[in-house]
Amino acid sequence: MSFIDLFSGHADRYAEARPRYPEALFAFIASHAPSRARAWDCGTGNGQAAASLANHFAEVLATDPSVEQIAHAVAVNNVHYSVQPAEATTLPARSVDAICVAQALHWFDFERFFAEARRVAVPGAICAAWGYTWFNVAGDFDTAFRAFVTDVIAPYWAPQNKFLWDGYVDVPMPFSRVAAPAFTIEANWNLYQLLAYVRTWSAARRCLAENGTEFFESATARLAALWGAPEASRVVTMPLHLLLGRVS
Repeated sequence: MSFIDLFSGHADRYAEARPRYPEALFAFIASHAPSRARAWDCGTGNGQAAASLANHFAEVLATDPSVEQIAHAVAVNNVHYSVQPAEATTLPARSVDAICVAQALHWFDFERFFAEARRVAVPGAICAAWGYTWFNVAGDFDTAFRAFVTDVIAPYWAPQNKFLWDGYVDVPMPFSRVAAPAFTIEANWNLYQLLAYVRTWSAARRCLAENGTEFFESATARLAALWGAPEASRVVTMPLHLLLGRVS
């Protein structure tokens, strides 16, 4: 399967608008790794997860097939970026203690990726893949958002997103499953920040490109009436779906 690139064209906006993962997630992953020498962040995108992994591992190898995403990745001393697909890398065999995939597993060729993960993992390495889907603000706002945005852009989603929407339950991870607590992203955003994030969605960008901005402008006006002052911050939560296994 060839690389499906839906994000390179707006890598700078993607880096600015995407929410941050909870630090407790990375601490949990590190606590289950056989050592904290090296982690691999595959499909690193803007390097957000790699930067957090760098707080828990001596070295982080971060790969992504997108030149543009790597060009906009956050610079961290112990994070080493390279442009490589997750399914075939130049990483040495038995070299990483943790294999992490943030918001990207559903784009991978599962069979080839898990074979590569097994190749580069040290015995007992932890493999963690996670992602988020819909956010929650408040009942009235969430209902309106579904009607004015989610339902409108629904035909523009790539079919791979269904793996994520279903919580990765249908992903054939061949490793021994590890139990994990629930993790949630929590952001304090104003309406402008929330809508900037929504505009990074691949389906939203496809819909805007095909139909123009009128639907989004109309939705923004309706949502603003429910938000209050658009510059006021509100708590936005996104539950994480976490798939965790131990490589044996």
